[in-house]
Amino acid sequence: MTDIARLTTLIEPEATALGFELVRVAMVPSEAGDGGMALQIMAEDPATGQLVLDQCAALSRRISDVIDAAEEAGEVLVEGAYHLEVSSPGIDRPLTRDKDFANWAGHEVRIVMDKAYDGQRVNKGVLGGLEDGMVLVKEVKAGDVRLPRAAIHSAKLVLTDALIAATRPLDTSGADELIEDNSEKADD
Repeated sequence: MTDIARLTTLIEPEATALGFELVRVAMVPSEAGDGGMALQIMAEDPATGQLVLDQCAALSRRISDVIDAAEEAGEVLVEGAYHLEVSSPGIDRPLTRDKDFANWAGHEVRIVMDKAYDGQRVNKGVLGGLEDGMVLVKEVKAGDVRLPRAAIHSAKLVLTDALIAATRPLDTSGADELIEDNSEKADD
């Protein structure tokens, strides 16, 4: 079993040292299609809400070093094979911290509860923020709904034009440049 709490205590100082905020630490099925698992680390630069490739690489190196050191000291943090995945939370980001529910108010959200709450497990609507431990959502059919933050299994933003407009990159230089790889590949 993976000790997410222990991993978080090891990883968060490394993110903080680089000036980043940790958004999520989770074990997820690998997207590599190999049936394996990935230790997924999401972090953001508070100035941009994003991480660029160089920032992901720097954080990945630090996390690898700290996990290797703990495992060499005898800790078992993750059982079995896995790969490390360090990324920005993306546009349709997960909402994992109290401040996420406040910062992204006004955007569409999809919230899944641990178990049905007021007869509903999945809630979709416009996020109204966080108030006294309750997440506020304005749903089309149910109207204003208050969901206990502690009972939320997962929450994420829904990709909309308004969200795209609100999360445009600060620097798009080079985004339209095509980089060609003309190197020869060895035959297998």
